[in-house]
Amino acid sequence: MSKPAGSPRSAAMCIQTGLAHHQAGRFEQAYDAYQQALREQPDHPEALHLLGMLAHQIGDNDLALELIELAIRTRPDLPVFHSNLGNVLQAMGRHEEAIVCFIKACAIEPDNAVFHYNLGHAQQMYGQLRDAVESYRRAIALSPNYVEAHSNLGHTLDALGELGQAVDSQRRALSLAPHLAELHFNLAALLYRQGKLDEAIERYREAIAIFPDYAHAHCNLGGALLAKGEFENAAACYRRAIEINPALADAHYNLGNALQALNRFEVAAASYRKAIELQPGLVEARCNLGNALRAQGDLDGAINCYREALAIKPDYATAYSNLLFTLGYHATIPAVDYLVEARGWELACIPAHIRQAARQKRFVRVPLSGRRLKVGYVSGDFRKHSVSYFIEQLFGRHDRSRVELYAYSNHRLRDAVTERLNASVDHWQQITGMSDEAVCERIEADGIDVLIDLSSHSAHNRLGVFARRAAPVQATYLYFASTGLTEMDYWIGDEMLTPLELEGHFCEKLWRLPRVWLSYKTIADAPVTDWRPAEAGGIRLGSFNNLGKITLQTLRLWAQCLQALPEGRLLLKNKDLADAGNRQRILSELALHGIGAERVELKPGSPWADYMAQHDQLDIALDPIGGHGGGTSTCDALWMGVPVITLLGDHVGARFTASLVDAIGHGEWIARTEAEYIEKTVALARDVALRRQLRFSQREAMANSPLCDAQGLARALEDAYVGMFERSSNTGIAIPAEAR
Repeated sequence: MSKPAGSPRSAAMCIQTGLAHHQAGRFEQAYDAYQQALREQPDHPEALHLLGMLAHQIGDNDLALELIELAIRTRPDLPVFHSNLGNVLQAMGRHEEAIVCFIKACAIEPDNAVFHYNLGHAQQMYGQLRDAVESYRRAIALSPNYVEAHSNLGHTLDALGELGQAVDSQRRALSLAPHLAELHFNLAALLYRQGKLDEAIERYREAIAIFPDYAHAHCNLGGALLAKGEFENAAACYRRAIEINPALADAHYNLGNALQALNRFEVAAASYRKAIELQPGLVEARCNLGNALRAQGDLDGAINCYREALAIKPDYATAYSNLLFTLGYHATIPAVDYLVEARGWELACIPAHIRQAARQKRFVRVPLSGRRLKVGYVSGDFRKHSVSYFIEQLFGRHDRSRVELYAYSNHRLRDAVTERLNASVDHWQQITGMSDEAVCERIEADGIDVLIDLSSHSAHNRLGVFARRAAPVQATYLYFASTGLTEMDYWIGDEMLTPLELEGHFCEKLWRLPRVWLSYKTIADAPVTDWRPAEAGGIRLGSFNNLGKITLQTLRLWAQCLQALPEGRLLLKNKDLADAGNRQRILSELALHGIGAERVELKPGSPWADYMAQHDQLDIALDPIGGHGGGTSTCDALWMGVPVITLLGDHVGARFTASLVDAIGHGEWIARTEAEYIEKTVALARDVALRRQLRFSQREAMANSPLCDAQGLARALEDAYVGMFERSSNTGIAIPAEAR
């Protein structure tokens, strides 16, 4: 005998039919079956719940919310209803309400791993990261092979700055599901940030092997190869990503980065512009477009790009630092105006409450009696870089009975220079990928007495750490302008570099060493000079400085030198001259001042030994003017016996070479006016005998000068660090800006 209409059995049969259609993706038939179940039994909780889930799947979350809430009113004891209501609320962005639903589900059925996972995901989305970690760990405890829980635990730990634990979680997820390309990708991204580039590359390639059209994996593989210096291979990866997804702005942006590393500035700029077209809010592309324009000599364009990036994201520290670097390096504004701009960095990039906390921070200072001074150096350039030319010998000559050395490295790349630097300090800490707060905690735990910044506003800096006051004494060294930071106590220079009249250019207190402020690493395997005077009385002037230093003012002055020396030629050599646009720009500017292309030779960069040997093609090196003068390039020229003529400028960057040549006893090469610069160049050009004598005796004289006395520099700096620490100890607190 058949059952009457409206019986529970009829409703259950409709639900069973609806589920079969639902699971097969036949949503219309599933909808009809669930509706029939409700006609059979209007308040049937499972029919309401499943119809709500169907509405959720087709994107009608308002209806889904209404239906599942009706189901819960009928059966509030069923945990899956609460959990799925949470899923709907989460899809609507109502994470706080979703968390309440998941908590109810877990309370009803505490041993259900999925409910704890869902709770963790809602907490993660709502920013309750610590709670999310506990929920994911509870899910894993209940279901140890729960792949998604391991992976999301890794994402959450990463967001908390616990990179090592995040890697462990992603490794576990991958071990459970090695067939999933996304898990290889997730692990690779973390390994990249740990600086484990080879392993990251391996994981990205495995992701691509599983899913060959994984555009983001191709893009990120390019990033890892770029970090290793494999620029052409990186560019090929980005082009493959673009081939798969032409609208992927990140791929165009990163292709620009690879092309810029290859000194192809014009096409790099085109890639950045395409990225911006696709994603106008991609501030990194605007920032790096600025870098490409700066490399092409378009300083106004570069500055505009940085300011555009900051208009979109006012606290974008990298863009702000790039702006300050450009303003200071090229001296596009007066030094006092630069300082105003520099002071704005922390106001824009460091929240007010953090700046206030830094000013109020107190340190327990242990007297130096019976212990070594703890000195920490922070840099993104502990690798083959001009900074390391000066730092490596210093690290090796610090008196280890007097100072305990800590190095905090902020670059993923490790090379032979990195390994030597690592071996020359007592403690090495990789801080790449660590938050400013985490780095501060590490430095404070190390008990650093004096913390030295070696980057200022150059790439890979950690000024956010200094702005948070990580040590009792903080100083900056080896830069060309003020950091602008309230919490930076000292700027280390010397009498020639930072005379009294420049004090108004700095927010830091100037600490002048009693000798030249740096030391050049004598290079025993540098080629011995084979210089000979040019035939027929010709004179070869030139510069191997990077193109950013060669201002329009510089080219005008050099043209005047060539006009005063009709027999003269100009040789410029640097990596930026590999770019055809840069070569044409230089030739065009010189032509405006009456110097034809036949008197100019432009050479790109070359390997070190050839670069040094090429100094034999110079009779006199000319220091750039107006912006930043020579540093490493000046020292290299002097070491190869080339005299260097320089103009003493009115800001630190324009006084570098003066400090260097003064240190080797050749103050007569320092001009006070442009006219005197030309006079000195002409007089030296005419004195072939003097130049011959200098060429073959200068290296030995330089090796015995203060400029190559790394031991003396180490002692002077140690005395300075002790003096700074003792001065701050007498105050009992970190020195606030208002007291300086």
